[in-house]
Amino acid sequence: MPRDEPEKRKPPRDIWDYFKEIDEMFDRLFESIEKGEFEGPFFYGISWTIGEDGKPVIREFGNVEPSAKGVKRSEVVKPYYDVIVDPNTNKVNVIVELPGAQKEKIDLEATERSVHIYAEGVNKKFEVDIPLDVEVNPDTAKATFINGILQVTFEPKSPLTQKGKKINIE
Repeated sequence: MPRDEPEKRKPPRDIWDYFKEIDEMFDRLFESIEKGEFEGPFFYGISWTIGEDGKPVIREFGNVEPSAKGVKRSEVVKPYYDVIVDPNTNKVNVIVELPGAQKEKIDLEATERSVHIYAEGVNKKFEVDIPLDVEVNPDTAKATFINGILQVTFEPKSPLTQKGKKINIE
């Protein structure tokens, strides 16, 4: 399936720059709605977590894209997703919300470090590339799709451990 390259933006210098950018994007969105240039439905959201390195990880989802002229409604929805690394079960779970998608129209591809999903529904298209923090074995993938939720489970290339290494204090 063809993949359109999203418009490249400079990464924010700090977390507050990111929120300023979102605020400006919504100002432009509301201006374009008032002028009648933008038709819905539209939605936009962010997921904010702390990565293993202690730095914020911010992911956008929805069908609104920033552009040079303000914002535009994308024909392809970037769905919300989460990646759960579970050392108790030694599994990596990728969970993706695809409301309205049809199971037979989901294209799912995986590498050791990412998952690509393209799906179609009656009036929607979804597409997302999901980076994985842990190397997985794509041959072990098992996927289920129930009530608009896609869950893909992988085994990691090397066993996940909860135990840390003992460090002596000098």
